[in-house]
Amino acid sequence: MEQAHKKMIVQVTAAVLVLLLSLLAASKAASPEFHQGTLAALDEKRATVMELTAASTAASAAITLLPGDTATPIADKLADLSGYFLLVLCAIYLEKYLVTITGCAAFQILIPLACMLWIVYAVFRRDACRRAAVKLLAFGLAIFLVIPASVGVSNLIENTYAASIQSTIDSAKKSTDLIEEDSAAQEPEDSGLLSGLLSQAGKAKDAITGVGEKVEQVLNNFIEALAVMLVTSCVIPILVLLFFLWITKLLLGADLSRRER
Repeated sequence: MEQAHKKMIVQVTAAVLVLLLSLLAASKAASPEFHQGTLAALDEKRATVMELTAASTAASAAITLLPGDTATPIADKLADLSGYFLLVLCAIYLEKYLVTITGCAAFQILIPLACMLWIVYAVFRRDACRRAAVKLLAFGLAIFLVIPASVGVSNLIENTYAASIQSTIDSAKKSTDLIEEDSAAQEPEDSGLLSGLLSQAGKAKDAITGVGEKVEQVLNNFIEALAVMLVTSCVIPILVLLFFLWITKLLLGADLSRRER
């Protein structure tokens, strides 16, 4: 009986200490300085997405200057990509907000609540309180680590495609400048309306054949860059969260099964 009483005191003391440490760490975990590396990586990703959006929009506007309707579908497709880039941008901002909110929720709400449930379990020996405390503690740690972990995995992929994405931006800018220069050169001169129109038709044909393949390649590069951004900004965070939840469920299931035996 005395040994059980000492065990209860140790468990209550440990839970109170963890609760106090969690409350002390809450302000730090919610501060941007604590997540400086993660926020810097997200800001860099945001700048890349905005640059891709501006480049695709400028390329789409420039392609519409080409004579005829040959390149119009490509221009429309490039314009549609801006909406997808906006989706990626929203996901990045959501991660930036959640990285501090989840820290506050974990250390100020979930972990203290888990400690209080553990104290109830230590005093009244309620197994339901013990199970709930362990689950809350695991879930709090999982949501706190999910965004830094997903950003770390995303950086590994983005570092592989960084040169390709930058090449896409540079190629789009060069193609845009080339199309604008060709469009400016296609204006008929004042001397001789017929000669001006014939000259314009010849230049238009050269522009379409010379720029068409390059514009198609730019579109393909933008689609590849968009795919990388969607994977790193939208898919990976969800997969990392599911992985953490799976690991948590696995560990808790193994722990509870041992305790119930």
